[in-house]
Amino acid sequence: MNVKPNIGILNSLIRITIGFTVLAWSTSKLVKRPWRDSYLMMAMLGGMKVAEGIVRFCPLTALFERSQVMVQDMRNQGGNSETMEMAEEVLPQNPS
Repeated sequence: MNVKPNIGILNSLIRITIGFTVLAWSTSKLVKRPWRDSYLMMAMLGGMKVAEGIVRFCPLTALFERSQVMVQDMRNQGGNSETMEMAEEVLPQNPS
């Protein structure tokens, strides 16, 4: 698997900031109520955002880009019109 950066510098800095904020909030709540699993889940999600920002790779963005390439290939090959309509309904247009 080829892992190359697919998010920008500003996006990565925002992910790191929000990730550390969620991580700090969830660990402070986890100290007070250690039996709550939701705080542990939020800590893991915050840690994932920090890691995405440091590595500058988002798996959801890569999945979206790959699906867009597949839809474009389907259009270029002259695929079935019904299949293309279903693909257009499922995948929204990227505004950027």
